[in-house]
Amino acid sequence: MKKIFLLLIGLVVLGLYGSALVSPIPSSIDYDLEKSNLGKKLFFDSRLSKDSTISCVSCHDIYRSGDDGLKVAVGINGKEGIVNTPTVFNAVFNFAQNWDGSAKNLKEQAKGPITNPVEMGHNFDDLISELSKDKNYQEEFKKLYNKKISKELILDALFEFQKTLITPNAPFDRYLRGDENAITPTQKEGYELFKSKGCIACHNGINLGGQLFAKFGMVGLIDDKNLGLYNITKDEEDKYYFKVPTLRNISKTAPYFHTGSVDTLYEAVEIMLYYQVGRETSESEIEKIVEFLNSLDGELPYGE
Repeated sequence: MKKIFLLLIGLVVLGLYGSALVSPIPSSIDYDLEKSNLGKKLFFDSRLSKDSTISCVSCHDIYRSGDDGLKVAVGINGKEGIVNTPTVFNAVFNFAQNWDGSAKNLKEQAKGPITNPVEMGHNFDDLISELSKDKNYQEEFKKLYNKKISKELILDALFEFQKTLITPNAPFDRYLRGDENAITPTQKEGYELFKSKGCIACHNGINLGGQLFAKFGMVGLIDDKNLGLYNITKDEEDKYYFKVPTLRNISKTAPYFHTGSVDTLYEAVEIMLYYQVGRETSESEIEKIVEFLNSLDGELPYGE
């Protein structure tokens, strides 16, 4: 209850001062180009899965939305996961990775899908042995790290590549930088509603999300069998807490929520307003908020 009380207080404070807590995505970030190129090669390599049928890009389409567009992820042998695939775009700005925060950063996160029996189902000993037979990989790892291929270096290269997956220069970013004409009058109204209704209490920072855990169903319990953060901490107070997702490029990442149970952005906004902040909202207001969310679509790193 203490967590809920503090968050509800935050709704009021952030609703008043939310503008100071959002910021544009930088046009670029520092990364090692050669290591990133190696990471991209690994990202597309289906040998990272046990049966060589699934690559990272299978679930994280970097040419579209950074996710797979499915309700839940599908791994080797058609196995279905239990949560919706988060977008990989701008994930470098999240305070933790995965819906339950089980990975502290992208480097730690990368090892999860590779070894998860429902996802890629591999193990690093066999993977390293397989990649070590590839002369090109041998030479690249030796050149860049002066070491043989290892688990740590595979994860480092994947991390370096994922740093590049940012989507800057959205209309809203340009608006934050002072271009008053970057978003429409309706989108401006939607942004004001986004703040006044309390959405910004959880969806703030560079990613408009990804900065904290929040209970799924703050003011009304949403029926859900996934216990979220509790699965990691085993703390009763953490039941139904999930990492707040980014709203960046949200118009492209349906279906929504960790359950992948909602197909439209309008319905997702309607549900969140009712169950998270307990606010009755008109159809017109929801539509304006959706219009604002459309202004969060940035430039994709590899086009569309």
